[in-house]
Amino acid sequence: MAWTRRYDDAEPQRVNRWLAQSGVCSRREAEALIARGLISIDGEPVADLGRKIAPGQTLTLADDAQAHLDGQLTILIHKPVGVVSAQPEARQIPAIRLATPDALWGDGAGVPALDAKTRLAPVGRLDLDSRGLLILSEDGVLTKAVIGPESDLEKEYLVQVEGAITEKKLGRLRHGLELDGRKLKPAKVALVEEEGVEPGVLRFILKEGRNRQIRRMCEAVDLRVIDLFRLRIGPVRLGDLPEGRWRPMTAAERAAILQG
Repeated sequence: MAWTRRYDDAEPQRVNRWLAQSGVCSRREAEALIARGLISIDGEPVADLGRKIAPGQTLTLADDAQAHLDGQLTILIHKPVGVVSAQPEARQIPAIRLATPDALWGDGAGVPALDAKTRLAPVGRLDLDSRGLLILSEDGVLTKAVIGPESDLEKEYLVQVEGAITEKKLGRLRHGLELDGRKLKPAKVALVEEEGVEPGVLRFILKEGRNRQIRRMCEAVDLRVIDLFRLRIGPVRLGDLPEGRWRPMTAAERAAILQG
């Protein structure tokens, strides 16, 4: 069924902006749908990219528009150390190159072929020396939900460090540090004391992702990161996905992220 909603704000608003704020699609995606004639207001197709919707009017997405948005691809990759999330320099391997047919994990039924036209961007990067869960997506709404300025999703990491781990240092890691002159959001940081886990492993749960944040946090308290492994982004877990393999995100996982 086509997506339909009445606009009830007090002031007119550009269609692309309203759709983005409503979590339907990104502004760029809305403009593409307008260009294809797939958006209408009160039954009249929208032809102007700058068109505004007025209070009391009803916007409708054509069935083809909804099918396009639902069909946008998002994949999960278990990124190894030595692979960059995106924008490789000389001889570096970008994560998207791991998404080959042979590396697909699980049932590939219904997974579209990846080619040069597929634009999958990293949704929260992992640096060259880090490993674990990496999301690549062409879904603007999902991207905003994960890394947008209003995102409140947790990201969970296991971090092995060198150096003396004290309660004072853990307290500073949790809520006493600044980076680049800005105070960090409170973090959950705890020493992992479980059978089979090597000494010196910390569990970090963050709600932000500044550049090399965990490594810089540890440096600030005289700890050196030896290994950094991301195992969760919001409700989505790496699970048993083998290193170097990938799989598509499920509809249930996408819905769970959008629900916050």
